[in-house]
Amino acid sequence: MNHDDVLLNVRGLKTYFYTLDGIAKAVDGMSFYLDKGETLAIVGESGCGKSITALSIMGLVPQPAGKIVNGKIYLNNDDILEYPESKMQDIRGDKIAMIFQEPMTSLNPLMTVGSQISEMILRHRRVTKKESWERSVSMLEKVQIPSPGRRAKDYPHQLSGGMRQRVMIAIALSCNPQILIADEPTTALDVTIQAQILDLMLRLKQDYETSILMITHDLGVVAEVAQRIIVMYAGKIIEEGNVFSIFENPRHPYTKALLKSIPKFGNRTEHGREPLQEITGIVPNLYKLGSGCSFCPRCKEAMDICKIKDVGLTDLGNGHRVRCLLCKSKREE
Repeated sequence: MNHDDVLLNVRGLKTYFYTLDGIAKAVDGMSFYLDKGETLAIVGESGCGKSITALSIMGLVPQPAGKIVNGKIYLNNDDILEYPESKMQDIRGDKIAMIFQEPMTSLNPLMTVGSQISEMILRHRRVTKKESWERSVSMLEKVQIPSPGRRAKDYPHQLSGGMRQRVMIAIALSCNPQILIADEPTTALDVTIQAQILDLMLRLKQDYETSILMITHDLGVVAEVAQRIIVMYAGKIIEEGNVFSIFENPRHPYTKALLKSIPKFGNRTEHGREPLQEITGIVPNLYKLGSGCSFCPRCKEAMDICKIKDVGLTDLGNGHRVRCLLCKSKREE
């Protein structure tokens, strides 16, 4: 890690939810960084803590149940967790912007899409209403929405899913943020539109020199856009490394299982197509996590000690880290 290039630095982040069922440790000691101009992907199954990590960075953890109980989040060396809500409102949309998972529920159905982009610009930039509207139309053109002047006057329900996602990108980039957090930006879209949205995000990233934190469960998307990958499970990082090391030499059993569950074109056996492999079991209950490895009940390589002992991240070199007793023991041999 080159400290001069680090834009976002998350250290020991813990975000818990206090409910009648107990305490759910949604994010439990996350530490990672995001460099300037980099795309970092956080992957894992639903419920592993990816989105809560993003919401913690944005200062949007659902209240009153959710609470950041520990950690630091440095943006340009300033701990934004110490900021009052008024200052965080200045940060959101200006320094850090977020594309939410489902644009239909994130966009205001009572406002035209142009007005929603204009509202963001007026909040963070000293411009007139006329200038903000012109900037809104220009942003719609940049995200490749046809007839942007006319479409700016449309309401969200008048647009397709792909166009709504483009509007979300236009809103997010309207004030040229340093960091764009994209939470499952292609989940609800068909394959062709997915490819268009990813291509658009990469092009705009270069144009605006924006760093991207991509939240996804789709490893195919990761291979297309990211330089580094963080694999999450039950609120913790279980493996981290660059795209090549993770795809070519995954070390954690969970990462290996995720990669084997990806459909591969042309995979056949003598008896026909090779069946997809699945990860048996389910994501653990965050209210009832034991002292051992959280993946142990689903792991085909688990040892008896894994049931009672967890381990920290082992550094394998070149930025590749893994949380696994198997790797730790081999490293120490």
